[in-house]
Amino acid sequence: MEPEPGNPHEAGGVLNPAVARGPDGELYLFPRLVAEGNYSRIGLARVRFDEAGEPVGVERLGIALEPEADYERRPGGGGCEDPRITFVEPLRRYVMTYTAFSALGPRIALACSEDLLRWTRMGLATFAQYDRFDFVNVDDKDASLFPQAIPNHAGKLQLGMLHRPLFPGTRPEETVRRAASASVDRERESIWISYCPMRLEAVDSPRLGIFNSHHRLATPVSPWEKLKIGCGAPPVLTRHGWLLVYHGVSEHDPGAPDHHLTYSAGVMVLSKDHPQTLLYRSPEPVLSPTLPQETHGVVSNVVFPTGTDRRDDIGAPDRIDVYYGMADNRIGVARLDLPTTLPSGGDPACAPS
Repeated sequence: MEPEPGNPHEAGGVLNPAVARGPDGELYLFPRLVAEGNYSRIGLARVRFDEAGEPVGVERLGIALEPEADYERRPGGGGCEDPRITFVEPLRRYVMTYTAFSALGPRIALACSEDLLRWTRMGLATFAQYDRFDFVNVDDKDASLFPQAIPNHAGKLQLGMLHRPLFPGTRPEETVRRAASASVDRERESIWISYCPMRLEAVDSPRLGIFNSHHRLATPVSPWEKLKIGCGAPPVLTRHGWLLVYHGVSEHDPGAPDHHLTYSAGVMVLSKDHPQTLLYRSPEPVLSPTLPQETHGVVSNVVFPTGTDRRDDIGAPDRIDVYYGMADNRIGVARLDLPTTLPSGGDPACAPS
């Protein structure tokens, strides 16, 4: 998907889409549409496939969410950004997590739908305090939900959310200027998991409580992700466990004065029974910016995965199509084939709770 010429909603690019199969079996794309002034909406499109079942384009259907709530607006602009969508089985609804950009900064917001076409806002996600951090007043991004209730640290089934708090001093633009360290810097942006108590049956009007039991799931460990990591597409349950396609950031040209960054994609596998346990982590990226559409754009050298489609529709459940932002300007798709067994040599390192 590329920006549509003459469409003011897409003047600044189309990028970072949520992806979900609808009740009709069709695949729907929810791209971030950027207008002038970094004013972002969440669009709605249907993916077109060729006769061989390969995705080849989109049919635009309109706007799914536009900044309207106070927590989505700021003086002179606003934003509904970078959505992820999960069909949450206990709620029997699709739940969208997205970044709401107000004057307070980026926060995690939620909306729900029964058909992917009509969305109801659920408000901002609320968090219990953790240690010295008040999550309510911390910028947060890259959130996605598990499709099933999962056991928390105490084994109680709850709704799990992956997210990336932006604690002060942890942004890549800040950490890239620090002296290199031989050890993992645990203050860099990381993937966290939090849990929300919930009713395990469908309700007429789902309302989520406070997310708590916060746990730092994984921190940057490899050179390709040394500045930060963040959740990409929502977790997918596979024969190996929960598959998570995520992004990592490194310096594009170490030593250069302008500190350009490179965004690549990797994979993690979390235990099905104990999702806080990492079973596998790719030591190298599985997708890096190499195409011209990925190396040149609004923000160059970026592949940013945000959605997956398991290809059960063509009888290929071990094939997962990964939809991703290309240089903050376009949307691409890549094919990921699950191996029969997990590769050896994967680094399951993660931070302690």
